[in-house]
Amino acid sequence: MSAFLLTSCTTSGSDGGGPRSSPSPAPSSPRPATAQQEKNLGEQARAALAAVRGGTPVEAGAERVTDGVHSEPTLTRGRTYRISLACAGKGAAELTFVPANAGTKTTVPCDRSVAQQRITAEAPVHVDVDGTRGSTGVIAWQISPL
Repeated sequence: MSAFLLTSCTTSGSDGGGPRSSPSPAPSSPRPATAQQEKNLGEQARAALAAVRGGTPVEAGAERVTDGVHSEPTLTRGRTYRISLACAGKGAAELTFVPANAGTKTTVPCDRSVAQQRITAEAPVHVDVDGTRGSTGVIAWQISPL
């Protein structure tokens, strides 16, 4: 009889009278943002970045935190640049460079604050910004010469 009770609690009956179970969402999976929420977060991130930006950008954009930023900007060897980032949403993102000596690994909180980092272009540079586990939102970024 206990096997019957266990079965009836975990399956949905076709008569509509039995208890129904539904899968619960995984706790580590972020809820997807609606298009309007994403638009609002993008506007917030771009506004935060606009408050501090200077100079003509070499490259700029805005990406979902879950997609990240992955760029190989065309930089002039021997020049120094600044990457500025603002993230709006929840969690944080990590900025890394290849080669590692092009800049310093930095954590960017998704609280609309702006993080800035120098980039030294001694060789081709690859810039990555990846959201930490469970992070959501939009990252606005730009690279400008100093």
